[in-house]
Amino acid sequence: MVVRIAQCTLDVEDLDVMVAFWSTALGYDVECGDDGSARLRPPGPPSATAPTVWLQGSGTAKRGKNRLHLDLVADADPQAEVRRLLSLGARHVDVGQTGAEQFTVLADPEGNEFCVLDRAPTR
Repeated sequence: MVVRIAQCTLDVEDLDVMVAFWSTALGYDVECGDDGSARLRPPGPPSATAPTVWLQGSGTAKRGKNRLHLDLVADADPQAEVRRLLSLGARHVDVGQTGAEQFTVLADPEGNEFCVLDRAPTR
């Protein structure tokens, strides 16, 4: 038996800012809870291959580099996607890249690092 990733949970300081960024970035629908949290779901029927994202209000700022991050892949042009994410409030971050990587490292509005891959990972 194995497990699969069903949901990614992210502690956030400003729920509204992070819901706006991540729901637009991913094209996900939003279900706001009454407890300072929100669930982002892929549009359409539930899917075992597309995890939901849980944004959990923490009231505290992020400290240090993430130990786990998302690797995102664009449907089309990765650099166009990077530009779109930057326009939504992401920013470039340096985590020690050499310049030869096949991905771009960004951070969301609260500084959580993620990568936009040049192409989908191979098995």
